[in-house]
Amino acid sequence: MQILQPFAAVPDPLALYAQADRSRPDGRCWVLANMVGGLDGSASVGGRVGELSGASDRVLFRALRALADVVMVGAETVRSEGYGAIALAPELAAARQAAGRPPAPPLAVVTRSLRLDWSAPAFAAARPESRTLVITGAAADPQRLLQARAVADVIIAGDDWVEPDEALRQLAERGHHVVLCEGGPSWLGQLAAAGRLDELCLTIAPLMGGDPLPLSVTPDGAPLAQFELRHVLADTSTLFLRYERGRDAS
Repeated sequence: MQILQPFAAVPDPLALYAQADRSRPDGRCWVLANMVGGLDGSASVGGRVGELSGASDRVLFRALRALADVVMVGAETVRSEGYGAIALAPELAAARQAAGRPPAPPLAVVTRSLRLDWSAPAFAAARPESRTLVITGAAADPQRLLQARAVADVIIAGDDWVEPDEALRQLAERGHHVVLCEGGPSWLGQLAAAGRLDELCLTIAPLMGGDPLPLSVTPDGAPLAQFELRHVLADTSTLFLRYERGRDAS
């Protein structure tokens, strides 16, 4: 056991995250999740994450998107948080373009029901080179499927529900090798249960008393997933933890 002592300030926290090796020799994509929770494990306050997220967390939240090829989010999170198309700070967008990448990663919405507002900024404001993706199952309502295809690129990954392995396989085929998951808890739990969560960036906010909604909802019968701590950052009383799943995990 070790005690963590205050050290020198970190001028560019994103650099610590950017230096991680997220390559996979097997061709599968690397799945990174970024979540914030209170001391009691709550993932929201009044149905939204806003009160849990301080200024430093909001800066890191936006910056981490620059590392991703696609930002994947469950439909309920898109609805409750009012998601728009992904946009980055000008300096981050310019760095991506200099590396031959689009200025921002596309948004990928995971939804079984396809109950979404197709005129919302998440679809209407997406740039042509970063068109929003919709990931759903083959049993989705045909009329809603037509509406989705009019404003987004649709991926069918499963029948009655979205299967994590198939969704990630198709994202990798499209060249999206680093997938950033921003929730929600149910989809995060499914990714972990399927053994497809490689990295978790977890912000611990110094608050208690949020909604009775955990960071991750694990499906019944799912095995435990073991992770290793890679680094810890602190800003006053907020902790920023980065974990990775062992690369030899099956």
